[in-house]
Amino acid sequence: QIQLKESGGGSVQVGGSLRLSCVVTAFNFDNYCMGWFRQSPGKEREEVAGMDSGGRPRYAESVKGRFTIERDNAAKTLFLQMDALKPEDTATYYCAAYPNPWGTSTCSGPANDYNFWGHGTQVTVSS
Repeated sequence: QIQLKESGGGSVQVGGSLRLSCVVTAFNFDNYCMGWFRQSPGKEREEVAGMDSGGRPRYAESVKGRFTIERDNAAKTLFLQMDALKPEDTATYYCAAYPNPWGTSTCSGPANDYNFWGHGTQVTVSS
């Protein structure tokens, strides 16, 4: 069974950086599609960054050019590098996954496809 554990959140000033990590406990980590989501009070959970089956990243428009998603299959870890942080980036960030056991998924599905979630790590950006 897969388990996800986020870390790396914290409180930073505008323009600062944080690097989030998601350590995955799963024998078949390679067979899961992975992504990062965030949620702030009163808002829906949204995908911040994802990676398709070819390793190509995708980002929400609000974070393009500032965030970078990385996947290290050997280390079974997903990263989210966040630079030039803004107050609107304040949210709880979640690592998420869904199975892709045969490699047939493009890993570009909607949020509803994700059925495994970490407990979240808080990111607070203040001015």
